[in-house]
Amino acid sequence: MKIGIFTALFGDKGLTETLDIVKAEGIEAVEFGTGGYANTTHLAVDKMLESKAERDRVIHEVESRGLTISALSCHGNPIHPDKKIAELHHEGFQKTVKLASLLGVECVNGFSGCPGDGPDAINPNWVTCAWPDEYRDILDYQWGKVVIPYWTEQAAFLKEHNVKFCIEMHPGFVCYSNDTLLKLRHAVGANGDRIGANFDPSHLWWQGIDPIAAIRELGKEGALYHVHAKDTRIDPYNSARNGNLDTKSYGDILGRSWVFRSVGYGHDTAWWKDFCSNLRMVGYDFVLSIEHEDGLMSSMEGLRKAVSVLKESVISESAGPMFWAKD
Repeated sequence: MKIGIFTALFGDKGLTETLDIVKAEGIEAVEFGTGGYANTTHLAVDKMLESKAERDRVIHEVESRGLTISALSCHGNPIHPDKKIAELHHEGFQKTVKLASLLGVECVNGFSGCPGDGPDAINPNWVTCAWPDEYRDILDYQWGKVVIPYWTEQAAFLKEHNVKFCIEMHPGFVCYSNDTLLKLRHAVGANGDRIGANFDPSHLWWQGIDPIAAIRELGKEGALYHVHAKDTRIDPYNSARNGNLDTKSYGDILGRSWVFRSVGYGHDTAWWKDFCSNLRMVGYDFVLSIEHEDGLMSSMEGLRKAVSVLKESVISESAGPMFWAKD
């Protein structure tokens, strides 16, 4: 298992400077933003698609520092009811898949997206309750008319390019839990194995989901493809008063029921050790990609504290035979 980083936190720096920092901090893998809501500071996607020389240059920049690329990240909403947004994010997704294929990168990370409540909608409509009955009608429309047809087609596209789409389960989009992600994976048919998880525990805690229970199910399903390392702290006072459905600004840290934190500042090192152990138990031995979205820490301080906790938690070597007992 390796410690990686989603390079979005260095959006103010060029590729070379970013990779130099990553190397200096003892990180082993990088995840680059390539479109959608993610910035594309570090990769010129169109140029790389057109030019093998440009692809080779980027690969050399990465590999000459002993690093690997764990994933390309195109977090968008290609099924947005606004056709212009949908087309922009769809195009970004397909370009990212093509680029990943050319680079030999297996994982493309992103969101499942969310449609509107009908064909004439202008904004997404994320349904979170089953009554009044019209909400169930919205879900039937979204999944039957938009979500499943779109992702069935894209799963075939992923298969063609030998790439996996790693869905980051996130509220606001149709896949926000194991239940909804696996629903989509099973619904797209023969190419369902092209769709799995970019598992980010930070989005699960405030929904009341136990991330370790979730990875056990996804691991059994064979749907755990990439992992983000980001923490969440539930504020016991605000949560007790208001619950965790919170639409306050992320900047209102004192008033929110929960906030994203650097690894170790929502859950202690013991929890992260258990998380890494469970990842290994279900067969995941790839990258934990740090995503920094901590409003109380600078990028560098948050990164270094996360790396410190993960270095204690990650299991890097093969266990070897159980010399003390029979298998």
